[in-house]
Amino acid sequence: MPTYITDKSVKFLRALARNNSREWFNAHRADYEAHLRQPMLKLIGDLQPDLNTVSTHYRADPRPVGGSLFRIHRDTRFANDKTPYKTWSGARFYHGRGREVPAPSFYLHVQPGHCFIGAGLWHPEPDTQRRIRQFIHDNPGGWKAAAHAPAFRKRFAMDGESLVRAPRGFPPDHELIEDLKRKNFVAMAPLDDALVLGPRLRATIGERFVQLSPFVDYLCAALDLEF
Repeated sequence: MPTYITDKSVKFLRALARNNSREWFNAHRADYEAHLRQPMLKLIGDLQPDLNTVSTHYRADPRPVGGSLFRIHRDTRFANDKTPYKTWSGARFYHGRGREVPAPSFYLHVQPGHCFIGAGLWHPEPDTQRRIRQFIHDNPGGWKAAAHAPAFRKRFAMDGESLVRAPRGFPPDHELIEDLKRKNFVAMAPLDDALVLGPRLRATIGERFVQLSPFVDYLCAALDLEF
C-alpha cells in the first residue's frame, strides 16, 4: 500500500511553523509542492472510491484549486495573527450540494502532533443550528443511535463550544439537552503521526468514513439533504 505523508512532509510543516514568512515560503515552495501539496492531492483522489462506498453524494475532489484541499494561505484580513501560512494541511470532503446549501462534511487534518479526522458542521449559521436542534428534539432515538452508540463514542468525541443555557424554545429538561446546547455538530478522532506516515493511512480514513457515516447521514436528514 502506498504512503502519502512522509517525514519530509512533517519536516516542511515544522520548518514552516518556525519560519512563517513569505520570503521563507517562496524559497521553499518546491518542498511544499513535492512533499505536501502533491501527496495530499494524490491521497484525496485515491479516497474517492472509498467515499463512494459510503455515499455517492460526497466528493473527494483532487483539483489543485477549488477542490477538497484547503489553501495553505491564511485569510488574515480580520485576524490578529498576521502570519501568512497555515502550519497544517486540511482536506474537506464535501456534499455535492454543499456549495449551494449548508451541509455536513468529512474532514482530514494533517499537522505534526495534532492529526485528526472528523465530520459534521463547524460554526453553522443560527438558522442551520436551529434546524438541527429541532430535528434532534423531534427525533431523539435516531440521534442517540448516530451520536451516542458505544462503538461511536469509543472512537469519536464531540467537539466545539456549547451554550450555557438551553437554547430558546427548547425544554431545559430534555434528555438530550447537552446536545441541543451545542453550537457545533462535529465528531472527531485523533490520528497518530505514525499512522499518518504509514501505509495504512488511506485504509484507516476509509474505515473512519464508514464509522462516521450514520452521524453525517443524520445531519443530512436534519437539513433535507440526500445521503
